[in-house]
Amino acid sequence: MTKDDDIQQTPEGSAELWIGAVPSLGPGGRDVFLGLGSHADEPGARLSRLLLDRGHEGEEGVFYLLPEDLTARYEQTGDRLAVTLLARRDVLAHILRARPEEERVLPGALPSDPLDADRIVLLRRELTTGFVPVEQGGEFQPVLLVDHTAGPDAGPEELIALFEEGEAGIAVLNAELLPDRA
Repeated sequence: MTKDDDIQQTPEGSAELWIGAVPSLGPGGRDVFLGLGSHADEPGARLSRLLLDRGHEGEEGVFYLLPEDLTARYEQTGDRLAVTLLARRDVLAHILRARPEEERVLPGALPSDPLDADRIVLLRRELTTGFVPVEQGGEFQPVLLVDHTAGPDAGPEELIALFEEGEAGIAVLNAELLPDRA
C-alpha cells in the first residue's frame, strides 16, 4: 500500500475505499479497491455478498462473476473520486426468488441508477485524491472488491495480508468512468 497523499480518506461515505498497490495481483501500479466486510449490514452490502456467492469457480479457488452481475462506476468531481457498485434488477430478482422475504425486499430500499433504471445502486463510496482511473484499450481499470471477515476498522494493509493468506477474496469488477464534473 502506498503511503502518499492519494490515500486520504474523508469521514462521510468513504469507509473501506482505498487507492494503492495490491502486490499479489501484479507488480507496480495503483489500484482502486473497496472493502466489503461481512460486518456490513446495509442492504446494498448484503445484496453485494449474495452476488459474490453467485460466482462460478474456474481454477481452484478462483471465482468468476458474469460482467453484468456486479459492475462499478467511477465518478470524478474535482479532487473527489466516487466508486458506485451497481447491479441489474433482473439479476437480483432471479437470485432473490428463493430467498427469505426479508431479503427479497432489499432492492426496494435502494435507489435506481440515475443513468439506467434497470440497475440499482448498491454502494457508493468517495475519497479525496488526485488519482484518475487508467484507460487501456477503451476500458477503464477495474475496481477490486475485497470480500473479508475482518472487522470494520480493518485497513488496507490488513485486508491485503488476509488476501495473501487466503482469508479474503478479491472480485475484479468492470468499471466505467463518468467525466469530471468539476
